[in-house]
Amino acid sequence: MKKNIKKKSRIVENGRIYIVATFNNTLITITDEKGQPIVVGSTGMYGFSGTRKSTPYAATTTVEATIKKAINNYGLTKANIFVKGIGPGREAALRAIKNSDLDVEKIVDITPIPHNGVRPPKLRRV
Repeated sequence: MKKNIKKKSRIVENGRIYIVATFNNTLITITDEKGQPIVVGSTGMYGFSGTRKSTPYAATTTVEATIKKAINNYGLTKANIFVKGIGPGREAALRAIKNSDLDVEKIVDITPIPHNGVRPPKLRRV
């Protein structure tokens, strides 16, 4: 037997937006200042599948819908943006955020860059 527990709708005015742009997908996570997620979106959630998921249009649509949900449900006004990856949806996602009603405080690139990487395989002897 489950009890009907109402979820408290909290107000998150300052938040963080994490954008992960891979070659096959674009993921967006909106969190509060502590890093606890409040809204999550991916291109697959908004009706894109297959090769259409990796398009800039899919990224734009996803970011607009996710930000709209965060503004309406949680009252988000200001955000820091953290971008990771080099996929085709990266620039389109930033453009969509710029056109929204959010105040952007800073944009940070957190793409991991290998400084030396793993050891290469041994040379082939033929």
